[in-house]
Amino acid sequence: MSSSVSRRRLLQIAGATAVASTAGPLAAASPARAAVLPPARPDIGVSAHPFAFGQVRLTASRWLDNENRTRSYLRFVDTDRLLYNFRANHRLSTKGAAATGGWDAPTFPFRTHVQGHFLTAWAQSYAVTGDTVCRDKATYMVAELAKCQANNSAAGFSAGYLSGYPESEFTALEQRTLTNGNVPYYTVHKTLAGLLDVWRLLGSTQARDVLLALAGWVDWRTGRLSGQQTQAMLETEFGGMNAVLTDLCQQTGDTRWLAVARRFDHAAVFDPLAAGQDRLSGLHANTQVPKWIGAAREYKATGTTRYRDIATHAWDICVGTHTYAIGGNSQAEHFRAPNAIAAYLNKDTCESCNTFNMLSLTRELFALTPDRAALFDFYEQAWLNQMTGQQNPADGHGHVTYFTPLAPGSRRGVGPAWGGGTWSTDYGTFWCCQGTGLEMHTRLMDSVYFRDGDDSTLTVNLFVPSVLDWSQRGITVTQSTSFPVGDTTTLKVTGDAGGTWAMRVRIPGWTSGATVSVNGVAQNIATTPGSYAKLTRSWSPGDTVTVRLPMRVVLRAANDDPDVAAVTYGPTVLSGDYGDSALGSLPSLNTASIRRTGDSSLAFTATANGSSVGLGPFHEAHGHNYTVYWRIGGTDRVRLVNVGSGLVLGIQDMSTADGGRALQWHDSGTADHGWEVIDDAGAVRIRNTHSGKVLGVRDMSTADNAAVLQWSDNGTADHRWTLLDQGDGTCVIRNAHSGKLLGIENHSTAVGAFAVQDSDNGTADNRWRIVADQ
Repeated sequence: MSSSVSRRRLLQIAGATAVASTAGPLAAASPARAAVLPPARPDIGVSAHPFAFGQVRLTASRWLDNENRTRSYLRFVDTDRLLYNFRANHRLSTKGAAATGGWDAPTFPFRTHVQGHFLTAWAQSYAVTGDTVCRDKATYMVAELAKCQANNSAAGFSAGYLSGYPESEFTALEQRTLTNGNVPYYTVHKTLAGLLDVWRLLGSTQARDVLLALAGWVDWRTGRLSGQQTQAMLETEFGGMNAVLTDLCQQTGDTRWLAVARRFDHAAVFDPLAAGQDRLSGLHANTQVPKWIGAAREYKATGTTRYRDIATHAWDICVGTHTYAIGGNSQAEHFRAPNAIAAYLNKDTCESCNTFNMLSLTRELFALTPDRAALFDFYEQAWLNQMTGQQNPADGHGHVTYFTPLAPGSRRGVGPAWGGGTWSTDYGTFWCCQGTGLEMHTRLMDSVYFRDGDDSTLTVNLFVPSVLDWSQRGITVTQSTSFPVGDTTTLKVTGDAGGTWAMRVRIPGWTSGATVSVNGVAQNIATTPGSYAKLTRSWSPGDTVTVRLPMRVVLRAANDDPDVAAVTYGPTVLSGDYGDSALGSLPSLNTASIRRTGDSSLAFTATANGSSVGLGPFHEAHGHNYTVYWRIGGTDRVRLVNVGSGLVLGIQDMSTADGGRALQWHDSGTADHGWEVIDDAGAVRIRNTHSGKVLGVRDMSTADNAAVLQWSDNGTADHRWTLLDQGDGTCVIRNAHSGKLLGIENHSTAVGAFAVQDSDNGTADNRWRIVADQ
C-alpha cells in the first residue's frame, strides 16, 4: 500500500500550515492551536478525550515554574550543536559547532536519541505558549535533518535513513553481532516521534516528509526479515516503535504503517502479559513500558482486544506489585521480584523515564475506561511525588535527576551508572531521562481535564491552578487551588456556559467525606472515594463549583514488609528532612507522634529514633538528605475470634494477594490468623501479619453482605475500622466508610464461611474477641 498521504489530507495539512505561517509572532502566553492537525483515523474504543495543547494553561504554581524553567532551556540550547552528529554522519559540514557530550558525544553508541525529545518539547511549548523561539528551533532542526537525509547517497546510506551513526549498525543488530551498547531502533523511535509532533502540532509538511521517508526506510529494513529474525532482533531495546508507527497510521490514514508497527510486537513480553502473568522480574524496565504503550495504541487502531488486555495487565501488574510509594518503579533500571519494595530501597531506584512512560500508558487506558478512578489516583501519585520533584527548582534551566533515590539518607540528583553525574547539564549529559524530562515539563497540563466525544461532559482529573479554554462549547473553566497544601479546589465557569452538561470530578481513593457545592450550596451527589462525582445541571456564567477532599495521615506499608512504610498526607508523600546527616538504616518512626505544624504549608513533625524530625512534601525535598520509608514495627499481634462460631479470622488459602477473601477457620496456628491493629487518626487499620495487607470491603461497597477482603494499604476509606467495646470482653468492628459491622455471611458457624459487612442487627457473628497472638 502506498505510503503517500491522500490529496485531501495534503490539502488539509497545507491549509493548516498556511494558517500557521501567516499568524506572525505570538505573545508568550498566546497558544498556537491553529496548526494542530487531527488524525485521519479515529481511535477505536475511546470515550474520553484530552484537550488539545493550548486549550489548557497553568497559572501561578510550582508546575508553572517547572514549565517556565524547561522553556528557558529550550530557548537557550544551541540547535547547531544538537545537529553535530547528524551532520557529521551524513557527511555534511557541522558549521563550526562544538560537539555535545554525555549520551550525545560523537563516540557514544546511541547518540542522536535526544534530538527527538527536543523536537517534541519545542513543538509542545509552542502549542501551549505560542513561543516562536521554540517553533523556529523546531523548524530549523527539521530543515537541517532534511538536508542530512537528502545526502544519503553521497554518505553511502539507503534512502530515508537518518541517524548519527552508520547504517551498518542495523546490519549488526539484525545479525545479532552488535556489541557496542547501541540500541538503534530506540534512537529511531525518538526521531520519528519528534518529527510526528512537529508535523501535527506545528503543521510542518517538511517534518511530515522527513518522517515518512524515515518510516519508509524502517518498513524496507524490517520487511526483509523473517519472523524469527525479527523476534530475535527485538531482544535489543527498541523504544516505542510499535507506538509511533501506529500513531503514524492513525495520523495519515495509511494502514501500511500499522503493518510495520506490528512487526515490533515482542512476543516474549506480550504473550505472558496477554495471559495476565507477571514475568517482569529481571527485565530492563524502561525497555518494556514503551511496548505497553504501543499495545494500547495498537488496540485503538485495530480493536483487537488482546492488545487492550496486554496494556491493562501490564499497568495492573506494574502499579500493583512493582511500584514504590512515590509512584516510580524499578531498581538499577530493572524490575525486581513482585512486591519487592523494602528489599530494594537503594540510591538507583525509580528511573524517571519509566514513570514518564507509565503516565503516558495511564492516559491511554483512561481514554478507554474513564470511570476507573484508580488510573488517575496513580497518575496523581507519580506526577506529584516523583515527577514534579524530578526537576531542580534551583536551576534556571530546569535540569533533572535520572534516578529518584529511596535509600535512607539519600538526596536528589543522581545520574545513571553509564554517564554518571548528579543533575543533568546544558550539554554534558543528554541522558534518556533528560529527554523525557523536556517532554514532561512542557506537558504538565495535558491531563488535568478531559471531555467526552460529544462535549456534553467535562472530567476534572487533577487539582492544579489552571485555565481551560473549552472552545468546543465556548466555555472557560478557571481552577483555583492551593492543593495539596489545602484540601479544596474551586472551578469557576464563564463564557457561553448556558445549557445542560455534566462536570465529573475525581474523588480520590485516599479521601473520605468529600463534599461538592455549587455557588455555596451543597450538592446531593455521590462522592464515593475512588470514583467520580457527577454534576449534571443547567449552568450559568459565573457558576462556581467547590470541591473539598479531606486529607489525613496514612502509612503506606511496603508490599514485602509491613513493618516498613512511607507516610502520606492525602496524595502527598512526606519525607523526613535530615539535613546533611547520614543515615545508615531506616529510622524507627513513632507513628503516633506525627503532627502537622500549621495550615499554610505541609510541614509536620514527628519522633524517629527518639529524636524530633521534620517531615514535608517529598516533591519539595531538595538540598537535604531525606528518608521516604521508615521502620514502624512493634505493633502487638492479635487474633480475631468470632463470638458466634468461636472460629478465628484468616485469609482464604493463606493468600498474600490483593483481593484474598477473609474467612473463619479453626484456630490452627497458621500465619494468616495473625493480625495487627494499627492506630489511624481515631480509627484503626487491621493488617494481616502474613500478607501485609489490610482489611477492606470489595469495591469500597456500602451495601450489606459486601465481601470483606485484604488489599494493599493504599489509604482508601474502607480500610479504616472502629472498635466499639461491648462491655463484656467483646467488641463490634465497624467500617468507617460504610458504617457496617464485620460479620460472617449468613451468620454461619461453619469452618470456611466468608466474612462480610453487615447491618448492626445484634447477631452474635457481628461481635469479636481480640486476643493476644501467643
